[in-house]
Amino acid sequence: MEDRSVKVNTGMSDVVAGCVMPYIVDAKDREAVSLVCRRWYELDALTREHVTIALCYTTSPERLRRRFSQLKSLKLKGKPRAAMFNLIPEDWGGFVTPWVEEIAESFKSLKHLHFRRMIVRDSDLELLARSRGRELLTLKLDKCSGFSTQGLVHITRNCRELRTLFLEESSIIENEDERGEWLHELAINNTVLETLNFYMTDLGRIKFEDLEHIARNCPSLTSVKISDCEILDLLGFFHHATALEEFCGGAFNDQSEEKYSVVSLPRKLSRLSLTMMGRNEMPIVFPLAPLLVKLDLLYALLDTEDHCTLIQKCPNLIVLETRNVIGDRGLEVLAQNCKKLRRLRIERGADEQEMEDEDGVVSQRGLMAIAQGCLELEYLAVYVSDITNTSLECIGTHSKNLTDFRLVLLDREEIVSDLPLDNGVRALLRGCQKLRRFALYLRPGGLTDKGLFYVGQYSPNVRWMLLGYVGETDTGLEDFSRGCPSLQKLEMRGCCFSERALANAVMQLPSLRYLWVQGYRGSGTGHDLLGMARPYWNIELIPPRRVDVSDQSGEAETVVVEHPAHILAYYSLAGPRTDFPDSVIPLDQESMINA
Repeated sequence: MEDRSVKVNTGMSDVVAGCVMPYIVDAKDREAVSLVCRRWYELDALTREHVTIALCYTTSPERLRRRFSQLKSLKLKGKPRAAMFNLIPEDWGGFVTPWVEEIAESFKSLKHLHFRRMIVRDSDLELLARSRGRELLTLKLDKCSGFSTQGLVHITRNCRELRTLFLEESSIIENEDERGEWLHELAINNTVLETLNFYMTDLGRIKFEDLEHIARNCPSLTSVKISDCEILDLLGFFHHATALEEFCGGAFNDQSEEKYSVVSLPRKLSRLSLTMMGRNEMPIVFPLAPLLVKLDLLYALLDTEDHCTLIQKCPNLIVLETRNVIGDRGLEVLAQNCKKLRRLRIERGADEQEMEDEDGVVSQRGLMAIAQGCLELEYLAVYVSDITNTSLECIGTHSKNLTDFRLVLLDREEIVSDLPLDNGVRALLRGCQKLRRFALYLRPGGLTDKGLFYVGQYSPNVRWMLLGYVGETDTGLEDFSRGCPSLQKLEMRGCCFSERALANAVMQLPSLRYLWVQGYRGSGTGHDLLGMARPYWNIELIPPRRVDVSDQSGEAETVVVEHPAHILAYYSLAGPRTDFPDSVIPLDQESMINA
């Protein structure tokens, strides 16, 4: 029989690859595909619609334009996450201007913009409105600063196709000579708005008539989150916002209970937060309670008993955000009634309020109830007054769907009898195989070197980690760094490690792209940190400083806090940045030689 060889082409044609590529949306999958060959790299560049840049100094606007000129969506982060807790100097950087200039000039397909923790000027918003006003569908200024309501006027006057305007937790300067002009322009120019958010801002000079106008003119309006505005002034808004599914904000300023009996919330609401809501106002929520899937009580004036009463009426909750005044008893009620719960966030409340409410304490008792009762839980972030190894083992046994776990042990006078938590942390990490984000902020002695070794060994899939007051010696960090193969971002605070140990750990962690450390054993010169120096790796030092926190704390007398030195290190294709403020010292071989 004649032997005939058959040639089979196993490669994917450009036509097929071009059709398949748009359906690959996960960023890590895209990254892997682009490395297959030069042609797939080019197809990825032509078809990539969204990019997230986790730190604005890791690349440049020009590089982004050369790589992804057809982008439709961009998320850009500026200041490190620590800036949210006033740990980073205000002048650190994170200016959006060079990015806006490139967007205005080159990104003609861009429709969705999200800036987070960045410094935005009115001139940036004016340029954005002038160049992209007709095409822009989404603008998110998320925890940003540096702009005023005049800059917003440019956006709301010219961007008439906006579906989303998001300003949550941004520091916005409110011009004294105008009263809500930015919101008025939005009301008269926009008929397609779906999401309006200026929650947790100081924007107070607004007219509730404009909100009513927006509700009347925008039939697709589904989410509105506002600053403090008297609820009684929003009756017309609620009447016209028939499609509304989410509402946050408002305020109950009137002391008369009878007046609030006339408030009727839109019947499609399923996500709700009423600022300053107390026990007398809770009946407003009761008719909607069975429909609620998200409830935010972070800024409500409810005690433990009120939490129990309200939660019992919300069997379909998927997301709950509150303060630790909910107490162990509230968590037990939550575990009994809300079996669909997936996200639970418990922030630290005011100490004086907790002292008034003896039940307002979260401990191992409440966490064990949640672990055993809410088996679909994916996200758990909690401040606790007490914790045990057994409770962490319980979470590892029952919470198999957890992808994000964050625990802070409050530093109070109470004695925590079950420290260290080495065995509990090991059991939690071994049991929760889906974890991608992990934060553990303890007290000195809360986790030994052996516990730190366990964290490294049993975190194969964790990509982001925050560690506070863990470990005993450099040996613990060395053992930790032999694990964590997927760790990309590491943040540490209040730890005992030396500069040399930190540098060695960075070199051992194979996937690490970003490091932030506050509080470590410094050498005075930073010389030992050069052990982590390598191409494309930027190292910045923020020296120790004294910070006046009187305005933040509300104290009458001057309160000065000592901030230890910071280390910030990250990969950057753009090289060392050029806008270093006086509060930051770039660290490299050349700067050390010249020091």
